[in-house]
Amino acid sequence: MMRDRRRRAAWRIRVVWIALAACAIGFAGWRFWVVTDPAPLQTDLLALLPGSATDPAVDHAIDRLTDAVGQRVVFLVEADDPAQARAAAQTFADVLTQAGGAAPGRHSATTSPLFTSVIAKLPAFDLSRVGATYLPFRFGLLTAADRATLQRLDGAVAPVRQAAIRQWLDARLYAPEASAGGGALQASLADDPFGWLTHWLSALPLAQTRLQLDHGFLVTHPGTAAAGADVADTRIGVLLFATLAGSPYATQTQQALIEAVASGEAALRRQHVPGLSLARFGAVFYAEAARASAQREVHLIGLASLAGIALLMVWVFRSPRLLLLGFLSTALGVLFAIDITLAIFGQLHLLTLVFGASLIGEAVDYSIQYFVAYFEQGAAASGIHDDSAGGSARENTPARRAARVVRPALTVALATSLLGYAVLAAVPFPALRQIACFAFAGIATAFLCVLTLLPTLMPRLQAPRAASRTALFARAGRGLTWAYRMLQAGRVWPVVVILMVLAAPGWCLLHSDDDIHLLVQRDPRLLAQETRIRNALGSDDSTQFFLVRGRDDEAVLQGMARLDALLHEKKTLPSWQSLTAFVPPAGTQRADAALLDRVVFDDPAVLRHILIDAGLRDDVIDRWLAAHAASEAPASDGALVRASEMAHGARPVLQVRDWLAAPWSQPYAHLWLGALGGKPGEPATPAAVMPLQGVSEDNVAALREIAAQAGTADIRVVFVDKARSVSALFGAYRVRGAFWLLGVSVLILGLLSWRYGVGGAGRVLLPTALSVGVVLAAFGYLHQLLTLFNVLALMLVFGVGVNYAVFLREGCMRLARDAIGATARCMSRTSAEADVAADSALGAVWVGVLLSAATTFLSFGLLACSAMPALRSFGLTLSIGIGVAVVLSPLGMPFDPARRSLLSKAARGVAGARDGARNV
Repeated sequence: MMRDRRRRAAWRIRVVWIALAACAIGFAGWRFWVVTDPAPLQTDLLALLPGSATDPAVDHAIDRLTDAVGQRVVFLVEADDPAQARAAAQTFADVLTQAGGAAPGRHSATTSPLFTSVIAKLPAFDLSRVGATYLPFRFGLLTAADRATLQRLDGAVAPVRQAAIRQWLDARLYAPEASAGGGALQASLADDPFGWLTHWLSALPLAQTRLQLDHGFLVTHPGTAAAGADVADTRIGVLLFATLAGSPYATQTQQALIEAVASGEAALRRQHVPGLSLARFGAVFYAEAARASAQREVHLIGLASLAGIALLMVWVFRSPRLLLLGFLSTALGVLFAIDITLAIFGQLHLLTLVFGASLIGEAVDYSIQYFVAYFEQGAAASGIHDDSAGGSARENTPARRAARVVRPALTVALATSLLGYAVLAAVPFPALRQIACFAFAGIATAFLCVLTLLPTLMPRLQAPRAASRTALFARAGRGLTWAYRMLQAGRVWPVVVILMVLAAPGWCLLHSDDDIHLLVQRDPRLLAQETRIRNALGSDDSTQFFLVRGRDDEAVLQGMARLDALLHEKKTLPSWQSLTAFVPPAGTQRADAALLDRVVFDDPAVLRHILIDAGLRDDVIDRWLAAHAASEAPASDGALVRASEMAHGARPVLQVRDWLAAPWSQPYAHLWLGALGGKPGEPATPAAVMPLQGVSEDNVAALREIAAQAGTADIRVVFVDKARSVSALFGAYRVRGAFWLLGVSVLILGLLSWRYGVGGAGRVLLPTALSVGVVLAAFGYLHQLLTLFNVLALMLVFGVGVNYAVFLREGCMRLARDAIGATARCMSRTSAEADVAADSALGAVWVGVLLSAATTFLSFGLLACSAMPALRSFGLTLSIGIGVAVVLSPLGMPFDPARRSLLSKAARGVAGARDGARNV
């Protein structure tokens, strides 16, 4: 009956775990294959970075800009012959169109499930559309040169002004190309007899590129050297542009695009064009490369860890079933970690996924310690039954007794590990918080599985295999005894001093680097292709900009105008892109219009006479003067005038919404962000960005000063440099990390003191503390730069490395508690058997510790081979720290192994008395 109750209880536990596992598998399948928006796997490298701690509007602006350019894809097809380059570009565009599922024959702009547009040959564009946007507002648009000329005449006598007007008109009539500045954008003579609008249109930043239009294709200039190249490349390059229909971070989009590009490359190879090459650029390619790299690393780390751990466990435990049970608890831990992380964060980052593969080695530690305790209890059960153990028959099975005796060790180890990961959760880095959540869920699940599920699945011990394990454990026990004795008799502190003396020079060689680019490492092949395309476009990869916010659109434009003036005055940058180059502030437009009124239109009769003398027809003059008169007062139909302007009788001015309504403005529409939210409780206000070129360490301070000078009570200007701000944050948190490290050690010391007392806690923590010092020294000797991620990994060294001293101390405490039972069991053994039994008992504990350390070292050590710099830092730090911690872990043993020898002597005495009684 008792056995039946045990079986029913075991099956209840199994059913609960089966149900939980089924739910977890179902949720993971639903999230990965049914609900794909948002994608379950986050491949955006920028998602690694923290947000702005002071101004959420900065994060919103960065998100807007990222969304604006994230779906754009650019290709550069190069060949020796221009005609062949154009044909190859068209072929490639056709393949992309067909691969995307679009209707055949639509080459210039197509719509498909993969692309919203694929553009190789530009459609014909009437440049007069640009002029038509500005024509109604022409009398308020002046270039800086024209404004300066008019200002010099402002206040001059009428004859002087009239003479200047005649000169302007003659220049426009007899040298139109010169007055237009050689640009392609010109207003007609009837609409712009003095050339002011033509000058304005020519100054628009529409043609600031190294590209030429050739048969409708955008081609690079031949002979342009790529950045960093020693010899100019004489090939012709053709640019293609595509816009993705889906998110560039969606796995389906990435895979479909890679297949389409591969098909296009195959088609190009079949043409056998001399000098043909293809370059690509877009966020989707970096995301796909990061995803593929992460998958390779997950397979490498996961499979290598599994293989290594399997070999170690089979060699030690001689049982394939125990191997499967150990991996069962680990698999459940990883499964629940994935589900819980997805449920909390919505997406799983690549960094978390790769780190999760290394969690196998840490999660399996609990199974290993349980198996060691299980063999200890099995050995006890094989001798004389010890009634002093107490408990019911159900609890006296080796499997359940092992769970009971190992629970304190696993609980302490779990608590110390969670304390280490808790520091990661406190750092404002999304990926690190995900890692902390993943580790919390995975380790806790493995802990519960080992203590509840595994006891219901354990096999019966087999004597032959137990004997082979006993010999292994006995050898390990003798080795531990020798090692511990070497650290006794006053040798502990000399060892500590020697380690510190050897480590001190390494500490002096330590150097730090908090550059964010050390974290986000992109594919070098894609970087080379991006450089070539940017060189063709004539742009750099600068991501710095000014963010301007104001109470209304006019305030934003005024702030950008102030920035323009300061940048021109201080000559800080070679170039920048400002919205005011397209839409001047309303105040500037009205001031320019008033200047024209005073200098040119003050006497309409004289102005008409000058125009007639120049040969303009009366109807042309009448229309032009009527247009000026209409611009001075609100139009009757209100087509061009806002309600507020009509109410105040103000002349109509060009506003941002007029410019955005023009289709040709869309390539520059990202400069205007619209309403942008700030801190909680603050209303959304208009905002715009000013991208900057040529930002360097030499001018960053000046740019911050310019931002401060341009701001007012109604205008907020912020210099945004995401990389530098995050790097500075890295540095600040790295410095704080020293205090966090001290705090973690104090917390762990307090936890251990509750279990072992202050003295015992100090001995248990000492190996890990020494390992941290050795890690820092090793970094100095290896000239390895110290980053925030190394400091955070040291937290995990404290949380994980202390487990080995805990496991060893708890195992020795179990042996001490079982001393009486062990002595009783020796009544049936010879003196030699007693020695072997004592050595084996101690050796089993030590083998379990070494095996746990080996599995963890194997998993985290493979992280040091990761292509992700952050994980590489974690892996290197943890590998060195854990290796040193386990070597020094005997320092935390609670009793002198000589006591084990005394126990052996007592056992031999008992055995001798038994033999003497038999002889009598």
